[in-house]
This record gives sequence, C-alpha cells and structure tokens, in this order.
Amino acid sequence: MIGRGEYILSDERGSGQELDVRHLFYGHEIDEGSKFSIFGNNYNDNEREEITVSIKKTEQLNFFEDLREFVFVIKWLGLKNESIKLPLSSKEGLPLDYMKRVRRDFKNLGSKTQFVTSSSLTSEKMIEMFDQVVLTPEENLVTEALQTIEPMIERIASVGSETYRSKGSTGSRSGFVVRLTDGDQRIPIGSMGDGIWRMLGLTLAIVNAQNGVLLVDEIDTGLHFRAMSNMWKLIWETAKRLNVQIFATTHNSDCWTSLAAIASNDNPSEEGITIQRIEKGKKSSIVFTERQVLIAAERGIEVR
Repeated sequence: MIGRGEYILSDERGSGQELDVRHLFYGHEIDEGSKFSIFGNNYNDNEREEITVSIKKTEQLNFFEDLREFVFVIKWLGLKNESIKLPLSSKEGLPLDYMKRVRRDFKNLGSKTQFVTSSSLTSEKMIEMFDQVVLTPEENLVTEALQTIEPMIERIASVGSETYRSKGSTGSRSGFVVRLTDGDQRIPIGSMGDGIWRMLGLTLAIVNAQNGVLLVDEIDTGLHFRAMSNMWKLIWETAKRLNVQIFATTHNSDCWTSLAAIASNDNPSEEGITIQRIEKGKKSSIVFTERQVLIAAERGIEVR
C-alpha cells in the first residue's frame, strides 16, 4: 500500500505513517459492514480457506483517545479461526505499529509467500533477503542467475547494509556490488543495467519462498527477449528444487513463447507449466497445458 501511495502522513501516536485502508474497498470508501474476502479450495481434501477483511464498530476501546469508531478486522478461516481487530485512527488510517501485531500472529502461519512487483523489490528488501542466503547453497543460485544475463559475473555481495536499509527506495539500484572475471574492481550492480537488477530480485524472492508461493507482476520487466529463455529455465529448475509454486503475469509475446521452449524440454505434467488467460466476464481462466503452449508457440497461435 505504501508503494502505491495509499497512506496518510500522521504524527498521531508517533506512527508517522498510516495505511489508508479505504483504498482496499470497493469505491474507495469504508463504512460499518464494508468487507472483502479472498478464498480458495484445497483440491486434495476439498477444504476451504478464506481470509476476510471487514470494518466494524468499536466496542470498548475508549483508552485510545485518538481513535475513530471503526476497527479493521482480519479473520482467516481454515488456518486460524479467530479474528484480529485493529483500531483505526481519527483519520480512518491504520497505524503501521499495529501491523506488527498481525505479522507476529501470522508469522509462522501457512506457507511462505513472496511478491515481486513490476518495479522489482526495494534495495532494503533485497539486502534483507540476501542476508538470509549468504553462505548457504542458495547463494550459488543467486550468482548463477546473474550469470544468465552477464556470464562474466564471478561473485556478488551486499555492502553498507545499515546505510541502505535506512535509505533504500523503490527506484534505487544500490546496496550490491559484483566482481567480474576480468578484473578486481567492485562494480556497483546499478552499473550493470535493469536486467541484472530484475534477475537478482527474482532469484532472491524464489529462494526465500522455499516450500511456498512466489507472485511476480510483469515478470519480463527489464529483461531483453534473448534473456527470457534463460530466465524461465532458471526459475523452472529452482522452483522444482525448492518446491515453490510460481504465479507470474505478462503481456509480452516473447515472454510466453520463451516459456514454451522450457515446456518442450520437460515431459508434460498436470502440475507443471500452464498459461492461464484471464478474460473479463468469465468466472474462471482459460487454461493452456504444457503441450498446448508448445503447439501454440510453434503455430503462432495467440494465447494472451
């Protein structure tokens, strides 16, 4: 929400920023009874999981002098059958310090999930993720990913972690340096182009989503079409190795046809690669299996 500018600047309770939760709801307005939910069914045992977010009246919360009459209620059915109630401020915002409670309660609940936006991850987030894989086998995966774009990259390292954690921003490509095979200089990764930065973010996200889910918006952002096949190969192999389910969006024809090349190298399977085309007005997506994706690419059939 902060990345989308959906926040309020406030000094109430020393929070500094509050999430403007109105923008999560239809019509960008909230009132008592406003709610939305996300749900799905587990196909193995047909159990339903659902998370519901709603706005309710406060009951007895008078000890919060600066709070409005509404509370932000989160309820997760299937994983945690209880509600979390977070009071909204007088500006109808959700102070960020209240979100610490949600993170604490849901920290070890369910599978790991990572989300990479079309503008990639912030320097702060990427440094945090890199710290989790340093001196582990997954660190080699990060280097191999960058080598698909620039084969001369020998090693990558984060630098000035505390500095970049406090100053990192969405548009900044800082906090990392690489060493090339033909020199001893430390080269800022920002000097290597958008493709390197994008690949680093994707790889860090997938290794930090082991046994979980990775969501990627516009996965081809910053990547030259010649690098897409290598990108898909790396993601496919890493996803199988680390047991990660990946959902990626794209509007790029080169991107999905590059995916077809990966599908052709593996035996088709129900749990492998699919393209899900979303059409307005339809209740479910149109599914293309691995074999159908390959045929569509060979015959120039549009699947977007």
